[in-house]
Amino acid sequence: MLQNYYRVYEINGILYLIPFNISVEICYIITNPYKDIKRFILNIAKHRKERVICMKKGVFAAVKKDGSVYYRASITFRCKHISLGSFTSEAEAHGAYQSADKLLSATVPITPEDYQETQFPLLPFSKWISLLNFKNNGIYIKTPIYLRKKYFQYYLSSEETLLFDVDDLFFYSNHAIMKRGGHLFVAEYGMQTNIRSRYGIRAYARKDIDFTFVNGNENDYRYSNLNVLNPYHGVTIVHDKGHTEYIAKLHLNGNYLIGRFPSLIEAAIAYNKAVDLACMHGCTKQFPQNYIDSLSSKEYLAYYKKITLPDRLLSYRFS
Repeated sequence: MLQNYYRVYEINGILYLIPFNISVEICYIITNPYKDIKRFILNIAKHRKERVICMKKGVFAAVKKDGSVYYRASITFRCKHISLGSFTSEAEAHGAYQSADKLLSATVPITPEDYQETQFPLLPFSKWISLLNFKNNGIYIKTPIYLRKKYFQYYLSSEETLLFDVDDLFFYSNHAIMKRGGHLFVAEYGMQTNIRSRYGIRAYARKDIDFTFVNGNENDYRYSNLNVLNPYHGVTIVHDKGHTEYIAKLHLNGNYLIGRFPSLIEAAIAYNKAVDLACMHGCTKQFPQNYIDSLSSKEYLAYYKKITLPDRLLSYRFS
């Protein structure tokens, strides 16, 4: 089946595909006696009685493991070779190339707000944003990021944008954001991680109780806009008739009440003490621990000793 596979060479904007069974002479293309690369390729093809396939600009064919052919589009801009995606037909791949070329060669200023799908058909919107950012800001980023002054926008779609501080640029340049069921995830260490965990917001945190968006924009993840009220595991904040209390619970076979406390820190330490109890008695469940940076070791120990766990929890059979 080697005759179904091709090497690809671009000559004056046209891609030439040479079957792999034209031997290793292609490997010596750098040292070939012809200054005209096109002449060299055609000469080999003629000698081997093979056919050279010319494809449209910006397109080359590739073969899947099952032997089926698909088409990839790419473009070179400012000496950088950029992939535009894979397509089922040569015409679609060439259309994506034409849209990218139209964007990058435009002489009038273009901003993300100018996007119209009909003006740039077949080019994925995420790639359009990456190319536009490269054109306008001089930096190519593979994820759909557009740089602004002191912050950047991450485009989930042409209608939905997230805002981040520049401190997060490296992370989101290398991690694509996925949205599912209203939650935002990135693939990290073989797992899907909710992006809110980067900002100290727990997985089951409640908006306006455990955290708030200061300006009301739930897509604004700039640090100044995130106010985390409860960063601790096992702690629930309850507001009732102008009174606030902090309830600590440990989830075993259901939630076990550890106690009600006057402060968030005391509730967080009470949860830690309950986790320590479970571990000492052979509980194999992995409980996350709370880290209280605002206390010294001495202050933490004083709170820890002061807290008394309920009899129901002390008598629980953990193993």
